[in-house]
Amino acid sequence: MLHIKLALHWQILLALLLAILAGLVFDQNTQIGGVSLLSILLFIGTLFLNALKMLIVPLVMASIITGMMSLQADTLGRLGGKTLLYYMSSSLIAILIGLLLVNLLQPGIMHGQPVRDMIGLSADTSTVLHKVGGKGASDIADVLLRMVPANVVTAAAKGQMLGLIFFSLLYGYFLSRLEGKSATAQRNFWQGLLDIMLAMTNLIMKFAPLGVFALVAKVVLVSGVDAFKPLSVFFFTVILALSIHLFVILPLALRFIARVSVVKHFKAMMPALLTAFSTSSSSATLPITMDSVEKRAGVSNQITGFTLPLGATINMDGTALYECVAAMFIAQAYGLSLDITTQFTIVLVALLTSVGVAGIPSASLVAITIILSAIGLPLEAVGLILVVDRVLDMCRTAVNVFSDSCAAVIIARLEGEQTRLVV
Repeated sequence: MLHIKLALHWQILLALLLAILAGLVFDQNTQIGGVSLLSILLFIGTLFLNALKMLIVPLVMASIITGMMSLQADTLGRLGGKTLLYYMSSSLIAILIGLLLVNLLQPGIMHGQPVRDMIGLSADTSTVLHKVGGKGASDIADVLLRMVPANVVTAAAKGQMLGLIFFSLLYGYFLSRLEGKSATAQRNFWQGLLDIMLAMTNLIMKFAPLGVFALVAKVVLVSGVDAFKPLSVFFFTVILALSIHLFVILPLALRFIARVSVVKHFKAMMPALLTAFSTSSSSATLPITMDSVEKRAGVSNQITGFTLPLGATINMDGTALYECVAAMFIAQAYGLSLDITTQFTIVLVALLTSVGVAGIPSASLVAITIILSAIGLPLEAVGLILVVDRVLDMCRTAVNVFSDSCAAVIIARLEGEQTRLVV
């Protein structure tokens, strides 16, 4: 009997296609055995997401600490400097791509008129305002405050990754200077914890195709493919900008800085990309990202343990790009002409807020309200983009995750490592 075993990324891709098909064939009223299909998909999808999120705190801590505990002071400074330079540069490039396209295509203008009256506000506007209202440019300072939490356990419980990362970096740094029996015991503990967490990740990933199917089918079932028609120009402006960054800018960096095969890297990252697309969460995808970069791309744990958890928190290329395009689109929709100073403000605030955006679905809506407040636009305008936000969230999260992986490979190359992706 012939047994054909598909690679994980092909299983996930097949699940993705089947989910779209199921979402188109069935509707929200479909029942199976007297139980709503929508509730079944919601249960399975939530279960998969919870399983991934369950790994995040111990995996991030173990990865950072084990990566740090063997670093020398000069190596740490060099590695940190390169990582931050890459993350700031890639996010800025992404924002400028979005700014250029939104000025060229002007999605907020149709037939020479602002589209505000054509598309109206979402019925969920009041709900969104309740969640994100009261934000302002001063909230950027909260990003710095979250780096030093009053209680690291509370920060971890609330998913405030900046504080957890900062604590883990400090812990790993001083562990690297510890000597004697205490040092040996600590090193063995954290290395053992990391091995266990990676093994648990492998187990949960066996169920990834089922989780992806449930998550994507639910979105298509609820939204349908016609949900974004009134906002099609805005939608495709964002998609085009994300595509340029994903398929042009980042591959150029891989080819000419890391000097690796772009095709090999895409293949290595396929499980992480598809998981990011279906979950819309770079944080939930982090275990798969780390597994793909280490095992499939061949980057050392020292590099991945430092760059990827940090990237999942502060490197949001796709999110920063989306924030910029969304703010410009809303300004255009209201018939406002923004001068170069205001556009520069949008670029700067998008860059800063993308650092503090949580790696969870639709978290960038909060950041967009900060940008709108900074340039004096009404917060209710967030309702204009709700219709297509979920689908675009899936796309920009994939870009975020891919950029993180590029950082790990590029920095590994600059540190003299030989990965499996070398041409």
